[in-house]
Amino acid sequence: MIEVYNTLSNQKERFEPLEQGKVSMYVCGPTVYNYIHIGNARSTVAFDTIRRYFEYRGYEVNYVSNFTDVDDKIIKAAEELKLTAPEVADRFISAYYEDTEALHVKRATHAPRVMDNIQEIIQFIEVLIEKGFAYQADGDVYYRTRKFEGYGKLSGISVDDLESGASNRLEASENSKKEDPLDFALWKSAKGEEISWTTPWGEGRPGWHIECSVMATKYLGDTIDIHAGGQDLTFPHHENEIAQSEAKTGEPFAKYWLHNGFVTMGEEKMSKSLGNFVLVHDLKKVHDPQVLRFFLSTVHYRHPISYTDETIQEAKTNLTKIQTAYANASHRVELAAASLADDEAHIQQWKERVAQFEKHMDDDFQAQNGITDVYEMVRSLNLYLNNDEVSKVVLHYAIEQLAMIMGIFGIQLELVIDKELLDEEVEGLIEERTQARKNRDFARADEIRDLLQEKGIVLEDTPQGIRWKRKDI
Repeated sequence: MIEVYNTLSNQKERFEPLEQGKVSMYVCGPTVYNYIHIGNARSTVAFDTIRRYFEYRGYEVNYVSNFTDVDDKIIKAAEELKLTAPEVADRFISAYYEDTEALHVKRATHAPRVMDNIQEIIQFIEVLIEKGFAYQADGDVYYRTRKFEGYGKLSGISVDDLESGASNRLEASENSKKEDPLDFALWKSAKGEEISWTTPWGEGRPGWHIECSVMATKYLGDTIDIHAGGQDLTFPHHENEIAQSEAKTGEPFAKYWLHNGFVTMGEEKMSKSLGNFVLVHDLKKVHDPQVLRFFLSTVHYRHPISYTDETIQEAKTNLTKIQTAYANASHRVELAAASLADDEAHIQQWKERVAQFEKHMDDDFQAQNGITDVYEMVRSLNLYLNNDEVSKVVLHYAIEQLAMIMGIFGIQLELVIDKELLDEEVEGLIEERTQARKNRDFARADEIRDLLQEKGIVLEDTPQGIRWKRKDI
């Protein structure tokens, strides 16, 4: 039984999908005017990990994540780059995929773009006008915030407590056109020669909030299982989505609302507006993307993550331990016994560890506890590998389970076997060989020596101990 923390109720709830065995999930995607920074990637990775866990648990996930490709920032970037707004969007959507695929993020089932859904947005707004929830004013269209009785139920912010300008997303500069300062824009009239479309209200383009209501209901239905995004989107963006969607359909918009925590640098949230950010585009040049993925996916999605050199190094060290154990077990399989008398006992222990992992992940995707279970699996596997004789049955089971579980975190352990050994892996194998020789397990010691030779590693006995080097150095 999976439980999720629902922002709408401010408590954990048992997850019960609208349709048995299936999950409909909408995640707010990026505004594509620049490369994504690691804070943006945190949301993408967090909900990709949750998606992967649902799939691990046997659910079929219909995962929709949009691209905002019409926006003030995109128009400004187009002017600076001397490109059209669609050209800017195309460039950075390609960059987004390049960066997220390096992080092993699965592509969404559907990844709609605003510019491809303009007619649906216009039709959606027309219904809101017909129902009295929206009005036109000199080419703009605004939503009557106070008319929606449930406004504030997600964020806990009452309409009566709001003040004009409480958020820069409330278009406060256009208050002169509004019936109420708290009303927000559904459609904006065109300014100058910026990109625009023809509507019953004149030339213009969509407001920010309307796009997600339209695309979520278009691809997933009037009511969806999960709507997700960063904590900063709870108000006003997600609050406005609820108001728009439920006013149009008369149905609850989403059963469960999930929000991820921020990535911080120092004590501040990482953001482009504050200028304290690092781009994934740059980070993946100096760090293994697997390490970045591990760093982002193994902290509970609702908790903040502190980005520092130390936290990245810690992630690298811990991931290397897992990779090394997996590689050592994989290399050992060929010479292992077909089976041993204690196989069932070892496999039962693995099943218990996997069950503990699932218990933690079922509890609102407690990744930090889940990865602790993985460390225990690795410790157990290393102890097992110290035995004089090991079983193919146990090793195959352990390798399969470890790879499957790490796949939930977006880590592809199967890549380790065929690539050049990392320095940490070499050190681990040498340490294992030394222990094997102490245990008079000369067959295992020779096996490790042969493996290292095959990988181009030369061992040298010195008074200070064993030293090693690569043949090409």
